[in-house]
Amino acid sequence: MKLASLKSGRDGRLVVVSRDITRYCAADNIAPTLQAALDDWENVAPRLEALYRDVEHEAVPCIRFHEHDAASPLPRAYQWADGSAYINHVALVRKARGAELPASFHEDPLMYQGGSDAFLGPRDPIPLRDEVWGCDMEGEIAVITDDVPMGVGAAEALGHIKLVMLCNDVSLRNLVPAELAKGFGFFQSKPPSAFSPVAVTPDELEGAWADGRVHRPLLIDYNGQPFGRAEAGVDATFSLADLVAHAAKTRPLSAGTVIGSGTVSNRDADGGPGRPVGEGGRGYSCIAELRTIETIRDGAPATPFMRAGDTVSIEMRDAHGHSIFGRIEQVVEQA
Repeated sequence: MKLASLKSGRDGRLVVVSRDITRYCAADNIAPTLQAALDDWENVAPRLEALYRDVEHEAVPCIRFHEHDAASPLPRAYQWADGSAYINHVALVRKARGAELPASFHEDPLMYQGGSDAFLGPRDPIPLRDEVWGCDMEGEIAVITDDVPMGVGAAEALGHIKLVMLCNDVSLRNLVPAELAKGFGFFQSKPPSAFSPVAVTPDELEGAWADGRVHRPLLIDYNGQPFGRAEAGVDATFSLADLVAHAAKTRPLSAGTVIGSGTVSNRDADGGPGRPVGEGGRGYSCIAELRTIETIRDGAPATPFMRAGDTVSIEMRDAHGHSIFGRIEQVVEQA
C-alpha cells in the first residue's frame, strides 16, 4: 500500500494513496497520523490495507492527490539515523578532504543521528542562509521501522522495515570538515531533510525489493537536466536491513524510526569513479561526488554547490515507467 501525510498541524493527516498516486482517501478514522499507525502497526496495517484495496477498486469516495499538499510521510520522527550503504560515495567524499578509507568501513557501516523534529515536505524549498556553506543534495533510500528490539540481526531487522521512501538528505558541505575535526560528528552541517510524498510497503515494490535493497534507478535532475541515474540495488555494500540492525546493536528503536541508506552511488563499469550522465555514465546523487571527480581529473572542482534558485528533483519509477513514491522537487531559497 501507499501512505502519505497531508499537511495539517505538526504531524500531518494520514491518507491512503492510490497506486498511480492520483487519488487518496482519508484514513484518520483508522489512525489520525502515520506515527499513530506505526505505534499500533500490527492492528492498524490490515485496516489500512483494506482501505487501500477499496481505493484501488474505486469502492470508496476519493479526492485528487496533489503532491505539493503532502508533508514528508512522517513530518517529524522520534529518530532519524543515516547510514553509509554505498562505500563508493564514502570513499570519494573522504578523498575530497584528504582522508583515507579505513578497511573497517567495508564491515562496519558509518551512521550519524540527524535532526528529525522538522523534516521538509517533498515540495518545500530548501532554506539556505549563506551560500558559502556549500549546500548539496543527497539522493537516498530510506525506511521506516516499527518497534525494533535491541540486538536484532539483519534477517530479523528486515521484518521490522514497514515502509520505504526516498530522501533528499541536504548537507552543508563546507561546514563538515570543521565539525568533524572536533571529534563529535555532524550537527550544523546537516539541516532538515526532505522525503518523498508517499511511503510504500515493501511488497508494493514487488521484484524491485530484494535482500533489503531497492533494485531500481534513482532519478535525479538538477536545474532541469539529468544529473543522477544510479542503480540503487548496485554497489550497496550494506542492505537497509544491515543498517537497521547496526542502529539497534546497543539500543531498541522506537516505532517511527527512519533509517537512511546514505547517498546512492555507483562505480563506473571499469571499476573507477562514476561518469556524468551526459558522458554515458550513471551520474551522481550529490554534487560532492562530481566535485571530487573533477578534482581528481582536473586538479580542482568546477561545479559549484547549490545556490538560491537552483532546483533538484528526486524520483524512482517502476518497470513500466510509473512513479513509485512521487517526486521530491525542491528549490533553494535564500533564508
